[in-house]
Amino acid sequence: MSYEVPDQSGKLAIVTGANSGTGKEAARKLAGAGATVILAVRTVAKGEKAKRDILAQHPEADVQVRRIDLADLASVREFADSVIADGRAVDVLLNNAGVMFPPVRHETVDGFELQMGSNFFGPFALTVRLLPMLLKAKAPRVVTMSSGMAARGKIDFEDLNWTRSYDPTGAYGRSKLADLLLSQQLARLATKNGWNLLSLGAHPGNSATGIADAGPRMGGKPSLLFRVAWKLTPQHSAEAGADPMLYAATAADVKQGGYYGPRWNLVGKPVPAKFTPKGQDEKVAERLWNESEHLTGVTAV
Repeated sequence: MSYEVPDQSGKLAIVTGANSGTGKEAARKLAGAGATVILAVRTVAKGEKAKRDILAQHPEADVQVRRIDLADLASVREFADSVIADGRAVDVLLNNAGVMFPPVRHETVDGFELQMGSNFFGPFALTVRLLPMLLKAKAPRVVTMSSGMAARGKIDFEDLNWTRSYDPTGAYGRSKLADLLLSQQLARLATKNGWNLLSLGAHPGNSATGIADAGPRMGGKPSLLFRVAWKLTPQHSAEAGADPMLYAATAADVKQGGYYGPRWNLVGKPVPAKFTPKGQDEKVAERLWNESEHLTGVTAV
């Protein structure tokens, strides 16, 4: 049974990658529960279509579409500035958008490897820029989407952006491990600084979304092994894949620094997920945060 989001009336939620997949499903459920939802999307036309789909189900919902390209730090700054200019506290930030397994190395406009840039550095910069608006809320939450692939990731501070020997699977795993470390380090900073903010991680399991179609076709063709494995591995819907993120964002019994995923790892209802030990390495998390501030030029309040 799908997770039922509790009443979110009066709250403002921002969902990145909300035009499709888990992001769209999360936005739909939050809007249906009464939240004002900003669909943070790279392609506005796709965001507008998602908005129409949501309003068709929830005609009274308050849904906005704003452009953000997480692979472009200038776009991240423009988006954050627009939210700050509104002056309204942000109750929920869902760092959901991402790209997976481009077979050849791509760079963002800022010179980051595409998966690290889109999946981690962009969300890091967005989160830090929005901290003042999050801290204005009564009980803000930041949920950052990781992946089971985080267990296969490794943070190499000598070559964070894969300039030497690019591996699409390794790069994705690194970006998702970085996301998990981000959720943990933000939780520690919140505790240390006395912020009334919960920072949590989530993963969707094996969710039937377009992420496995788009990335592997960027400059090449996905391997036969990947195509066969994707078809044979147990999957659940995009709605089910969004549930762990929504649980982290809205459930009453979550804990600071918690990590949530499907019950059976790949599929199932949302429950506390098992951490890879690398995702709880405090020294690596702190160093990665500091390095990210340096590389993005964005510093926490």
